[in-house]
Amino acid sequence: MLALMLNSKGLPYPDPIHPIIVHFVIAMVFFSFFCDVVGYFSRDVRFLEVSFWNMFVGAIAIFLAIIFGQLEAGLAQVYPAAQPTLNFHTVMGWSLGAFVAGMTAWRFVIRNRHPQKLPPAYLGVATVLVCLVFLQVYLGSKLFWVYGLHVQPVVETMQPGISP
Repeated sequence: MLALMLNSKGLPYPDPIHPIIVHFVIAMVFFSFFCDVVGYFSRDVRFLEVSFWNMFVGAIAIFLAIIFGQLEAGLAQVYPAAQPTLNFHTVMGWSLGAFVAGMTAWRFVIRNRHPQKLPPAYLGVATVLVCLVFLQVYLGSKLFWVYGLHVQPVVETMQPGISP
């Protein structure tokens, strides 16, 4: 059996990669929504085009964020108080991956059929997406700032023989 060498943060690489990728995804989804709103009200098709490409890249990146999130969650020493939040964050992550992929597909169809217009229904569903992303950000922040997953002092405390 091949032993995995973990650093002081409980990872085989220097720092968690999941937050880096996920912050990129958050920015892409929020900026896409912003461009959709501006494009809808200004009727400037350039904003709608920027929105589409941001959502498209975000849809690819969210699956990278999920993969690294799963890897890093599997390497974390999760104590019972953190487990429900981690479980909800995981389910929300996979759900958001499907949601963003579906929204991107819908946006692709809209872009091909009516590149000059955006239906209000799309903006409504995109608003729900932004709200769900805010919830996911809250859960991820809680895992890091409250429960300390992959934070060096917490990882060191969880070492065998140290934790109660």
